[in-house]
Order: sequence, then C-alpha cells, then structure tokens
Amino acid sequence: MRFFSSALILAMAAIPFTASAEHLKSVDPKGIDPNTPASQDFYQHVNKGWMESHPLTPEYARYGQFNILNDSSNNRIRRIVTNLSKKNPAKGTNAYKIASLYDAAMDSVRRNQLGATPIKADLAKIENTDHDGMTDLFLWLHKNYASPLFGGGPMENLANSKEYAMYVSGGGLSLGDRDYYLKNDKRNKDVREAYQKLIERQMMNAGYSKKDARRIVKNVMKVETLLADSTWTREESRNIPAMYNPRSIAQLKEMYPNLPWDRFFIETMGIETPEQVIVTEINTVKQADNLFASLSDREKKDYYLWQYVRNAAPFLSDSFSDAAFEFNKVMSGVQEQQPRWKRALGVTEGYLGEAIGELYVEQYFPQSSKDYMIGLVENLRTALGKHIIHLPWMSDDTKVQAMKKLNSITVKIGYPDKWKDYSELEIDPALSYWENVHNANMWQTKKALEKWGKPVDRTEWGMTPQTINAYYNPLNNEIVFPAGILQAPFFDPEASDAENYGGIGVVIGHELTHGFDDQGCQFDAEGNMSNWWTPEDAEAFAKLTNGLVEQFSAVEVLPGLHANGQYTLGENIADQGGLRIAMTAFLDSQKKKGVNVESEEAMIDGFTPKQAFYLNFANLWANNIRDEEIRSLTSGDVHSLGKNRVNVSLKNLEPFFESFSIKEGDPMFRPASERVIIW
Repeated sequence: MRFFSSALILAMAAIPFTASAEHLKSVDPKGIDPNTPASQDFYQHVNKGWMESHPLTPEYARYGQFNILNDSSNNRIRRIVTNLSKKNPAKGTNAYKIASLYDAAMDSVRRNQLGATPIKADLAKIENTDHDGMTDLFLWLHKNYASPLFGGGPMENLANSKEYAMYVSGGGLSLGDRDYYLKNDKRNKDVREAYQKLIERQMMNAGYSKKDARRIVKNVMKVETLLADSTWTREESRNIPAMYNPRSIAQLKEMYPNLPWDRFFIETMGIETPEQVIVTEINTVKQADNLFASLSDREKKDYYLWQYVRNAAPFLSDSFSDAAFEFNKVMSGVQEQQPRWKRALGVTEGYLGEAIGELYVEQYFPQSSKDYMIGLVENLRTALGKHIIHLPWMSDDTKVQAMKKLNSITVKIGYPDKWKDYSELEIDPALSYWENVHNANMWQTKKALEKWGKPVDRTEWGMTPQTINAYYNPLNNEIVFPAGILQAPFFDPEASDAENYGGIGVVIGHELTHGFDDQGCQFDAEGNMSNWWTPEDAEAFAKLTNGLVEQFSAVEVLPGLHANGQYTLGENIADQGGLRIAMTAFLDSQKKKGVNVESEEAMIDGFTPKQAFYLNFANLWANNIRDEEIRSLTSGDVHSLGKNRVNVSLKNLEPFFESFSIKEGDPMFRPASERVIIW
C-alpha cells in the first residue's frame, strides 16, 4: 500500500549527447504553426501540426507522445510474449508462466463459454453466510479478494524508512474520489448514473435478477456514499504529516471497537497482532467501524458482492468487459475498447512484469545506455546544487540540509540489479483465467506480507524496466528511470544537445526536483519524514508554492471548469524545476565543449539552441484529448494537462522570454512581480 511516489507520466533515459546538430531531429519543424506566434500560445505554436496529423481514434481518450511510445513498447513486448508460446517453454519456467497467462487472457472463447461460472461458488458463499458467520465472511474477503470498508498492510515507516510499519487506511470506494458520490454538478451526476448502471449490469451478468441487482445498487451506493462523506478531499490527501497517526493496538481497539482487530491481523495477514499501527485517515476508518456495526447483514452482503464482482469482472466473459467499457465511455469519452491483445498484455505485465522486463532489456537496452544515463543524471544533480546554493529565499542552514539530501539521492537506471523470483507463482492452463489471476494476486499478497518484520529492501523497483515513465520515491530518497523511456522525443542519439536536454534533461530534472516539492521536502536525506527547514524558510517556501497554486488554478480548462493548482502542486513544482535545472546543465555542457550558443554556427534549422531546447520540451506534451478525459484528469490526476505544463510553467522563465523575444503585453508574458521561481 504505497500512498505516493512521484511519478511523472514523464520519464527518462539517455545516451551520449552529440555535438550540436545541423537539423532538428526530435522536433518536426513542419509541425510548427506559423500562424500562432510563440508569444501568443507556445503549446499551440509548437504542436498544432503534430495534433492535426495525429487525430484521436476511437480507442483513445487522449493521444500524445506517451501513447506513441507505449504503442511502440507494447509491440515489442507482444513480439516477446507471442514468441515464447511458439518455443513451447518448459512447465514452471518464467517463459511458460508468461505464455500461459497471456494465452488465457486471449482465449475469449473459453471465457465466454464459462460466463460467470468461475465466481458462482464464491457468490454462493457470500449469499449463504448466516448472521453468526458475518465476521468470518468479512475476514475471508479481506484475505482473498477485496478490502471492504478499509485497508491495511505493511509499508515503509514514514518516520524510519529502514523498517516496515503496519498501516490502516480508509478505502472501499470503487470510484476512488469522494466527489463522484457527493457533488451534484452535471459531470458527477453523470458518472454516478453510469456507475449505478454498471453495478446493475455486472450483477445481472453474474446471474442476479434485475430486481436483486437494483437492490444491490441501492445498498452499494448507500455504503460507498457514507464512506465518501468521511474521506479526505484530493487536496487533503497531499498532507503527508496528517496521515502519520501512530497508535498502540490498545488505542486502536478503543478508537474502533467494532472491528475484529486481533483476528484481522492473524487471519488475513498471518501475523501476530502488531504492537503499533499507523492510521492514515482517522475519520474514514471511524466510519468503517461504524458501518461494520450498523449495517444490516443484507446491506453488508450486497456491498461485499459488488466488491467481489468488481474485482473479478475483467477476467470473466466479454459481457463483463463490455459493461465496464460502457462505463469507461462516460468517464473518459473513449469510443472503442482497446484490442484484446493490449488488455491481455497489460494483465500479463501486471503479474510477471519483471520476468518480461528481463527479456525486454536483453533485446532493447544496451549497457552503454545505462552508463551514459548515469553521467547525465550527475550533470543535472550538479545543476540543481548550483540553484540551491544561490537561492535568494533560503537560509544557509537550510541550504546545508538541502545539499545533503541532494547528494544522497540514489539513482536507479534501466533495470534492477536483482530480478524478482517468480518460482512460487503458479499459472495453470487447466484453470480458468480468473482462477489464475486470483492465484497470482494471492502470491503477490504473500510476497508483500513476507516483508513484515524484515528490514526494507531498497533494491526493489516500483516499475518494470519496460515502463514508459519514471518516479521519485521520498522514502528511499531515490530517482528511478526504467529502460523503456529511452526513445525520441525524450532522447535521440542523433539529435542535438539542445533537444536532448530539453527532453530527457528536463525529465531528469523533474524527478530530482520531486525531492524538494511540497511533499518531498518533508523527507530528509535518509528518506525519513523530518522537518529540516527553519520556520522562516518554510514560510518563504509556502508563499512561493501558493503563488504557483494560484497560477494554475486560474486556468479554465473547459467552460466553468478550472485546473486544480493545489492538487497538482507537486508536479508543477517539479516541471518548473526540471526546466530550470536542465537549462543550466545544458549551458554548462556547451561551455565545457567550447560551444557559443549565441553564435550563428550553433543554429539548428534556423533556431538557436535555447529555442530548440524549449521546442522539444513543448513537443513532449503534444496530445489530442476529449473533453470527458479533461474532466476526469482534472478531478483525479496529480499532473496538470499537457498544455498547462507547457504554457503556465514557461510564463515564469526569463530565459524563455529572451529566447523567443516575448515582451510585455504578449499572452505568454508574465510580469516579473508575478513570476514564481522556486528551485
């Protein structure tokens, strides 16, 4: 149960940079819009041509550079996986498990023949449980299939990240965000209506009558709405210290007397009751305790039935996936399901990701790329250090601590040093798809619980090597760059230094800056939640971040809908930091090479190197997107929309203004008094 880890949906990876090239490689000059000046709308200026040549297809709610890279990666992985089946791998090997799970996912004929049969026995168990067995039923669900009402499990201790702590947190919301249940604007009402239709249809797919399905809908909405009422808002969920509430087991039992705590730990986790538990959302767990005591058996059963069916549905017949797709159409505006092979691949990677990653790395990630990436990261680390040392708003005492943290950041590139052991995971072609997935879930749970009582293994990765992304983990004080991102437009060995620093360089800077965003800044060099700030510096930082919140919140993304600058604050800080740090590192690299970036000789297709830097940065975020997806992302994504990541961030940067001769009165200009520079 990881609460956060600042992934960017950006990512990284690199190779050696060549000297300034004569032509743009990552940015297509033909895509630049001559009718929209850079001073008016830089995002549109750079990306209009790309957007026109990459229209949305029915499969996508949004389509951008990341989708192109994901499609490329998926095609590579598909070839790897399908080739395994052709080789008739030996039973029990990773290759056998990958091929068998993928084949089960692709076998729609068998799944459609089985229908709801694989879940009938468990549904009957829920239905047939008498009153005296309701606690047993609750614990059975927690151990095997779902986390009704609340969740729990071991995770790194926020105050001592070298050890695991036991956490108890709120949960039980199928829609995730409380607003979907509580707000009565058109968007949220539409989602609620679609969600109720989904529950009804899925329960009928599971064999229930329309009458019973509607009763289940009513009871599920009652329970989840009550849980939502006590759940943190999106903004509150970013308050890390507020989720650290250590309690003795005696205190836990006193606070929540209705829940079977001793049995919960022993029977669902197979561990002795811990002496201390950390409660993340006190009021939400209190609501779970109240509902456990006050709901009728029928209400509980209906809620449990949906929790079970919701988890099983993706692995059953097409009638279940078709119902889910109808709901997704409302959520995102997508018009066509992903092809079956993409869905099958996603599930296979979800359970055997590192086994596939090992094969991916062998074919697509040479050691030289890893070596070059290490050097590039150090260039960016040096640049951030320069910025910290020269910050006008931070005292020397706090700067010492900031530099200590920066120099302690661990870097992971490409793939793990030690691959995950899948020997105990069993995939049996004789079993149904759902049974195999359930067994894989139980294996994952077992591996997670085995960590309890052991030191934290900081060699573990939170992403597979083939993932097109990257992340910063504050608990390990580490930045992680999987191999999968080593592609244009982030990095191109034939592109100019300017383009590569504007691509992969910005991304690396982004992840480094996460160590000092509004959440990362609350952790020290060892990865422990710790206040290393003077009160004056903390106040200055808060004032600056509030300014950034206001800038993004002022943007109207759709008529009547504004961006959420508070919820996206961490990513916005990281974007701006990445831009500034990467430019510093780029200029330092050119100076070392003896390149005068202001000279005619350094021009790239008529652009200065600084211009090429910003052009490629903007190009990273080129995408087309549906209105429904804009609403969904604005509600639930910690990242700003691509256009805002470009335009709002750049409006704070003087070097950008200078590069494109942007002056006062231009839409892309922001007066110096209103600019926010943090890192």
